[in-house]
Amino acid sequence: MVPELSEGRALELLTPGDLWNYYLQGGTTMHFISVCSVLGVTAILYKLVVFRRLRIDIEEFTTKVRAALLSGGVAEAVRVCEQYPGPAAAIVRVGLLKYGSPRDLIEKSMENAAIHEVAYLEKYLVMMATVTNIAPLLGFYGTVVGMIISFDVIAAQGLNNPSAVAHGISVALITTAYGLIVAFVVQPFYNFFTGKVAGFIRDIETASNILLETFDEMEQLGTRA
Repeated sequence: MVPELSEGRALELLTPGDLWNYYLQGGTTMHFISVCSVLGVTAILYKLVVFRRLRIDIEEFTTKVRAALLSGGVAEAVRVCEQYPGPAAAIVRVGLLKYGSPRDLIEKSMENAAIHEVAYLEKYLVMMATVTNIAPLLGFYGTVVGMIISFDVIAAQGLNNPSAVAHGISVALITTAYGLIVAFVVQPFYNFFTGKVAGFIRDIETASNILLETFDEMEQLGTRA
């Protein structure tokens, strides 16, 4: 009698050679899913690097900009912006350079800059969403192909060739599993990055509002730019 193996024990017994054999059994569909996985992982690594580089303490930044405006004027505040990376600093800098213009012009300039900054933050998110949708669909496509193979064998040979039938079923299961694995890996990162973009947008709005309020305060106090 063959001893029963738990799922965890079965996974421990899999070798790289076994995984490669499973990959080959999956057929051509596996290559397309692999392309999706490469695109997804590349986007994940890119976004991790970009978001880490753009991260700033928004409270610290706005406090320094406000203090610079009220004490040293616009030029000093621009120098503060140049010390910080990220979209919030870039947009505040645009607003500072428009100081003295009508308020609606300042707001319009900052809104236009924000459109470009948000587009940069969202770069490759559409591709990640596409991967999470396409990879499982490709897996299900492989499932359909595998089942067609199995039924073709049954139609031609009946149930006299169970190994051929099992091969078709294995193709179906392997491609489905691979597609789902790719989606399971990419989807959480997509959700995480979407949340990070939302956070950056909130920072942009916060910094923009504080800048405009500080402009108003400067006019009331008669602070020189």
